[in-house]
Amino acid sequence: MKKYIKLLRVQHYLKNILILLPFICGNQLLNFDLWKKVIPGFFAFCFISSVVYIINDIKDKEKDKNHPTKIKRPIASGDVSVSLAIIIASLLFVGAIACNILTFSDWRSWLILALYLGLNLGYSFGLKNIPIIDICILVSGFFFRVLYGSYITNVVISNWMYLTILMLSFYLGLGKRRNELIALKDKDTRDVLKLYTQGFLDKYMYVCLAVTIIFYSLWCVDETTIANLGNRLIWTIPFVIALCMKYSLDIEKDADGDPVNVILKDKILLVGGVLFIIAFGLLIYL
Repeated sequence: MKKYIKLLRVQHYLKNILILLPFICGNQLLNFDLWKKVIPGFFAFCFISSVVYIINDIKDKEKDKNHPTKIKRPIASGDVSVSLAIIIASLLFVGAIACNILTFSDWRSWLILALYLGLNLGYSFGLKNIPIIDICILVSGFFFRVLYGSYITNVVISNWMYLTILMLSFYLGLGKRRNELIALKDKDTRDVLKLYTQGFLDKYMYVCLAVTIIFYSLWCVDETTIANLGNRLIWTIPFVIALCMKYSLDIEKDADGDPVNVILKDKILLVGGVLFIIAFGLLIYL
C-alpha cells in the first residue's frame, strides 16, 4: 500500500487546500450547501493531480534513476510497473471526472481541469526544459486550484488575493529550482537547470516574496475585504511575514526545495501554518 501512496504523491494533496480559499475568503465556511460541491471538487483535483504525477514519473523514469531521492519513487525503483501505473492513472482520471460531475458546476470547472492536465502533460513531454516556461507551468497549477474553487462554489474573491497566490507560487517555484540547481548541478537529472543561474533565481525569488507580502497586505486593507470580512485581518500580516521568513530560512538549508517537503519537515512551520489558518478563521467568523 505504501508504494501506491508514494505513486499518487498523496502528501502533495496539501496543495489542493487552495481550492478552499474562495470558500473561506468568501465568508462561506458555514454554508453547508457549498460543502457538497467543495468536497467532491477537492477530490477531483487530487485525482487529476495524481494522474499528472504518474505520467511525469513514467516519462522521467530513466532520469529519476540518477536522482538521489527520486530514485526511490515506485516507477523508477521498479516497485510499480509502467503498465500498472497506466491502469491506475486511467482509473484516477475516471474518478476525477466523476467527482467533478458531483460538483454540479458549469463548463468553467471542466475547462480548468482540462487546462491543468494539458499544460502539465506539455510540461512532462518537453516544456519542463524551457526556462521560465517551466516555472510558469508550476505556478499555473496553484492558480488553477484557486480558480477551480471559485468556479465550483460561484464565490468570487478579490484580484488582490489572486495576485497574492500568483506571486507566492512564483516564489515557491523559483525556490524549488534554486535548490535543485545547488544540489544537482553535477547530475544529469533536469536539463533546464543548465540554463539557470543561482544569482538569477535568488534575486527573483525574493522579489516575488516581497511582492507577495505587499499584495496580501493590500488585500487585507481593500475596501471590499473590509466590507465582507471586517478590518481585523490586518493583524495577520505580521504572522504572514514570520511564516515567510521561517520558510525562507528552511529553503536556504533544504537540499530539495519542494514546498510540500519543506513544510512537512519543519514542525514549527507546520504548526505555525495551522495556527495561522485558525487565527484567520476566527478573525473572519467571530
